[in-house]
Amino acid sequence: MKSIAIIFRETRPQFLLLTPMCYLVGLGTASYVLGGLRRLDAEYAILAFLGGLFSHVAVNVLNDYFDFRSGLDLKTLKTPFSGGSGILPQGLMNPRGALIIGIISLGIVIAIGFYFLKERGLELLPLGLLGIAVIILYTPFVTRIATLCLIAPGLGFGPLMVIGTHFVLTGRYDWIAFMASIVPGFLVSNLLLLNQFPDVEPDKSVSRRHLPIVIGIKESSYVYALLSLSAFLWVALAIGLNLFPAWASLAFLPLPIAIITIRGVIKHAENITTLLPFLGRNVIYTLLTPFFLGLGFLVSSPH
Repeated sequence: MKSIAIIFRETRPQFLLLTPMCYLVGLGTASYVLGGLRRLDAEYAILAFLGGLFSHVAVNVLNDYFDFRSGLDLKTLKTPFSGGSGILPQGLMNPRGALIIGIISLGIVIAIGFYFLKERGLELLPLGLLGIAVIILYTPFVTRIATLCLIAPGLGFGPLMVIGTHFVLTGRYDWIAFMASIVPGFLVSNLLLLNQFPDVEPDKSVSRRHLPIVIGIKESSYVYALLSLSAFLWVALAIGLNLFPAWASLAFLPLPIAIITIRGVIKHAENITTLLPFLGRNVIYTLLTPFFLGLGFLVSSPH
């Protein structure tokens, strides 16, 4: 039981909540275009969720493995939002064990992908290959190029997860899924951007080059504000153009938290101690916004 608990902690379960929230957006758009949840294949829906979940597990665990091997985890000040799981630096698991968990998780993702390629066709292949590339290359390669480091998290949890879920449930690509995927795309990239603020010096020591290293923390706080506001403006634009149903306006419910967080991030960007509460608020509205957006699509679907 102790080993199972350690494996569970190594997956960083507190962050895995992000998967169902982003998945819900793709589920919602699929339900909306097909005319209700009852028209969706339950087996496909479950497998799509598991594919997204194990993709997230693979990224988390492989990130932990590579960060430990580089020595980064031994230099980083651990916070509830950054610094890894802490399992490997504490010696609670052999690094090889973490690598095996990451590979098995990736293997599950690939197996689910092959199933959907057989069921839905080769049109899914580009999304699948890009998703696998992001999982494998994120820590050893993507984190060394600032623009890719900024874009990749949002790409994974936005377009790849949302459009992928929508496609396997509907068998087609629809613009509404792409438009909806941009919202979690902005927010998740922002989530990782802000979580990099406490890690600038340790990350720099292992040759990472994310935005706070390249342009500075204060300047990055303005990028953070822009991306956050862009997510909500995107929803407003899509509703205004009748691309989203009116119920998608539920996504504005977390906006007050976002505004408070933006102001706090800009004010406290260079003081990690006073910035930490805003990292927590950032997580809250990053989870709630796609949840309410997906819910908006679901309640707009015919029943």
